[in-house]
Amino acid sequence: MTTERERIADFDEEKLAGIIDLYLRTGIAVHSPGAMGRQFSGVVPLAGVIDFVTSMVNQPSSFYEAAQLPNVAEQIMAEELNAFIGWPAGGFGMVTTSGGSLANLTALLAARNRAFPDFWEGGGPGPVGSGRPAIAVGEDVHYSVSRAAGVLGIGEAQIVRLPLNARRQVCPDRAEAVLAAAERRGLQVFCVVASAGTTSVGAFDPLDELADLAHRRGAWLHVDGAHGASLLVSDRLRPKLRGIEKADSLAWDAHKMMFVPAPCTLLFYRDREQGLGAFRQQASYVFDEEPDLYTALDSGGETFECTKRPMIMALWALWAVHGRALFAEKIEQLCRTTGQAHQVLLEQPDFEALHEPEANILCFRYRPAGLTGTGPADRRELHRLQVAIRNRVKRDGTFFISKVDIDGTAALRVVLMNHETSTEHFRMLLREIRSAGQDIQLNGKGNR
Repeated sequence: MTTERERIADFDEEKLAGIIDLYLRTGIAVHSPGAMGRQFSGVVPLAGVIDFVTSMVNQPSSFYEAAQLPNVAEQIMAEELNAFIGWPAGGFGMVTTSGGSLANLTALLAARNRAFPDFWEGGGPGPVGSGRPAIAVGEDVHYSVSRAAGVLGIGEAQIVRLPLNARRQVCPDRAEAVLAAAERRGLQVFCVVASAGTTSVGAFDPLDELADLAHRRGAWLHVDGAHGASLLVSDRLRPKLRGIEKADSLAWDAHKMMFVPAPCTLLFYRDREQGLGAFRQQASYVFDEEPDLYTALDSGGETFECTKRPMIMALWALWAVHGRALFAEKIEQLCRTTGQAHQVLLEQPDFEALHEPEANILCFRYRPAGLTGTGPADRRELHRLQVAIRNRVKRDGTFFISKVDIDGTAALRVVLMNHETSTEHFRMLLREIRSAGQDIQLNGKGNR
């Protein structure tokens, strides 16, 4: 930090170099093949260049008059990507939001306002006899949905948890009975939230069946596809989202599997008019009294954000220059490598694979001989060992992995986001985990 307090300090090239070096050294090395811990990746270089231009141009993109090209680019990308969703042209809508959590909140607002049209103005649960507003979710739903329930005034007590099958997908057959029981308790489930790529294990809920179930009960189906919606651009992987065209809304994070700078989330609505119901304000300083051809491109009335980065530009530039294949081939490679990593894991007698990966997320445990995890004390020891291993691997810095609790016991979790990560890198990771685990057990060093 400069010690100058009375005048603007002179530019110090060495100081700037130190700041940049510190920034690079202390962050997650997302371009390293050893970075397997989170659902963000290194960006395609062209996207970084466009993001730099975006920062310098500094156009807030909620209104066409301030950011003309970004608002047009949103419409172009909406049409390009809807070709893989499958909604009729002309009726659907898309708006960008700063992250999947905000997209989920916005979609739930639209769903709530459709089911309870007086809630926005008057608050409360609605007319007598209408039931308390409730949301139905899978057990592994992203935590942002629970947060949204609190923000919306619905409350976590009104979240209906739908049972999962052995693959950690929502089970539609068992969900029917749970929804019926919720109705008997005086709850009106206005929205069912399905996941296309859960954060924990990357599971894809059966969208086709859940859409039918939701619509039979008069509920909105929102799909949290923050991670997995990008598989739609791959002909080989698109069937994992079978039934997506029946959904009412879809959250899609381009900053995850489309390899652009964060945040860049696309919120799609099957019926654009329903999406317009999320917010209901007027403000003379931004909303025009006489809409025209250009204000029709504004998104300020559809999002919580007034000042919003033109985040679409990096995605549109990549798509415009390279086309779909850039994304499809990279996504397919990541999923293929994750499947190969799963096979490597099955060959290791002291490791336990917890699921067969559906995309590029793989969870497992280091389970040395003698540690069965069957009794309460053994399970606690197994849990502590996974946490200690993860902390040791993170501290040593060659690899970066994450952890997740599955059925109450910690598991190690990798997310392959870098196309340069190979099965040999994964074997190297397993050797480091094994070494760390043996040392922790032998010396009892734990997290030290």
